Amino acid sequence: MKYRFSSILAAMVVSTSVFAQQFLPVKGIVNARDLGGYALQDGETLRNGVLIRAAHLAEASDADLRYLSGIPVAKVIDFRKEEEKRGRGDRMIPGAEYIVLPIDASGGAAGEVSEKENKQFSKGKKFDVRKIIVFAAFNDKAKIVAREMYPTLLFDPDCQKQFAEFFRQVLSTENGAVLYHCTQGKDRTGIASALLLAALGADRETIVADFDATNKVYEDDVRKYSRRVRFWGGKEEEIAVVKAFLGCNTENFVKALDRVDAEYGSLEAYLEKVLGVTAADREVLRERYLRR
Repeated sequence: MKYRFSSILAAMVVSTSVFAQQFLPVKGIVNARDLGGYALQDGETLRNGVLIRAAHLAEASDADLRYLSGIPVAKVIDFRKEEEKRGRGDRMIPGAEYIVLPIDASGGAAGEVSEKENKQFSKGKKFDVRKIIVFAAFNDKAKIVAREMYPTLLFDPDCQKQFAEFFRQVLSTENGAVLYHCTQGKDRTGIASALLLAALGADRETIVADFDATNKVYEDDVRKYSRRVRFWGGKEEEIAVVKAFLGCNTENFVKALDRVDAEYGSLEAYLEKVLGVTAADREVLRERYLRR
C-alpha cells in the first residue's frame, strides 16, 4: 500500500505526548528513547524499559550508566563501523553484553570520501560528520548516499545480513532490555526500530512517526549547517545532504517503505522472506515486549 507523505505527517501529531515520555533522563547520550508506550494492534501496548534506541554511548556520564544498568540493560548492540568509533568508543554499561554489528549505510559509495575528509578536518582522531558536512554537501558521491541511504539499508545484502543478526540478538535476550545504537541514533537505528515495530504489530503511521521524531532532536544542527551550505552557494540538492546526514529524510524513508511493499507485499513479509524473522519469532517478541 502506497502512503501519501502528507497524510503520514498529519498522523504524527497524535504521538507527540508519547514521544515526550519516551526520552530517557540521560545527559551524555543523544536521542536516547524508550520505545515503550506505543499503542499497537488489538489494544496492546509496547512495554517500557525493554527496547531502547540511542546515539553512541561514548559521552555517557557515570550517572547515565548507573541509570541504564538499573533498568537493567542486558545487551548493547552497536551498528557503527570501526572508523566511526575512533576516539568515540562506547562507555560500558555495567552488567551488559556488548555486541558489534557494523552496518555501512552508504553501500560503500561515500566511505572513501568520508574517511578522506575526516582525516583532513579532524586529523584522524575521531569521526565527526559536522566537521565535513559543508564539503560533503557539494560532493557528488555524498549526494548519492543522501538519496539512496534508506534503500541501501533495506535492500543491500550486507545490511540485510546484519539486520537479520540484530533480530537473532534481540530474540536471544530473554531478560533485561536491549539498547541498540549507531553514531547519531537516527538512520541505522531508525531502520532497526522500524523493523522491530513492524514485527511487534505497529501500524505504518506509528513506524514513520517514530522515525521522524529524530528530526526534532537534530533540528538546530540541520538549521545551522543548512545556513552555512547556502552561504557557499548551496541549493536544495545540497541542503538535502545536510538533512540526510544531520537529520532524517522522512519522505525518502516513506518511499523506501513503499518499495518494500511493492517488492514483498508488506514489512512483515520482508521480515520473514529477507531477514528470516518467522511468525513464531514475531510471537515470541510480542509475548516478551507487549502489555496484553
